[in-house]
Amino acid sequence: MLVVTRLDDATADLVIAELNQRAVPVVRLDPGDFPMGVRASASFDDSGMAGTMRTLSRAFELKAVRSVYWRRPNPYASSPGLREQDARWCLDQARYGIGGILASLPLAHYVNHPWRNRDAEYKPAQLATAARCGLRIPPTLVTSDPCQAREFAARYAPVLYKPLWNTDYTGEDMRARTVWIDDVPPEAIDSGVSRTAHLFQQRVRKEADIRLTVVGDQFFAVRVDGSPGVDWRRHYDVLSYTPIGTPPHIRRGVRSYLQAFGLVYGALDFGLDADGRWWLYECNPNGQWAWFPDTICGPIAEALADQLAKPGADT
Repeated sequence: MLVVTRLDDATADLVIAELNQRAVPVVRLDPGDFPMGVRASASFDDSGMAGTMRTLSRAFELKAVRSVYWRRPNPYASSPGLREQDARWCLDQARYGIGGILASLPLAHYVNHPWRNRDAEYKPAQLATAARCGLRIPPTLVTSDPCQAREFAARYAPVLYKPLWNTDYTGEDMRARTVWIDDVPPEAIDSGVSRTAHLFQQRVRKEADIRLTVVGDQFFAVRVDGSPGVDWRRHYDVLSYTPIGTPPHIRRGVRSYLQAFGLVYGALDFGLDADGRWWLYECNPNGQWAWFPDTICGPIAEALADQLAKPGADT
């Protein structure tokens, strides 16, 4: 089995540990290490693709890979010392060459296929698909028009701002920065909105948050309580987690949603209101879960190991 991820990935670590306990041969590979730490050679003819890949410690035949757990690899890179234009050219060749090989392993079952992950990461597509699948979503606006943004914020107050993509960002001190989800009053919206697309969403008046992790046909819903602010990711040290059941209508909607994107796995975030209604915020097709207590992480890791053990291709 092939686990495609970076070195510092606690979520993948738990799945690899479960596979090791089952004595399943596993190779961990980060395509971001190419070309210095990863070597590849693939040939193509009428019989299909064959070849090998090698990391600093392991080597494997492409046809020998039966399952791929695609997690969080580093971005593709280029050899050091190149001019900017040459480096960019080499980086693109790596992305389309090595990326194309890893996405086309002839006998592999993907959890999830990287191209399915990519397609499912667009928040507007998520919201449109969720609505078609019968899932409840908060009123949302994606715009670059400050006037429309202010009108929306006034009409649906309280309104949140959410980034459409979590781009790596560092401050002048070279420390990583995060754009957190937070309330936006109409008067705080200025002409800067016109510089790119922004997502504004009515804040659910929630009783709790719910993280629903789905692996194949297994559902792991966890109620998250205790966050003193809007974005519970800022307050891990005060949160409590309670496994709960998933209502049948949510199961139906989520199954349809994942099928629409061709996903085997998904991590969905919901808000739970006082009337017991589940409001879908987003689905991370590659979401992590390793911060949960062991009693929650263990069954998810086992479910992923079971899913990876299933035969058949998923391209």
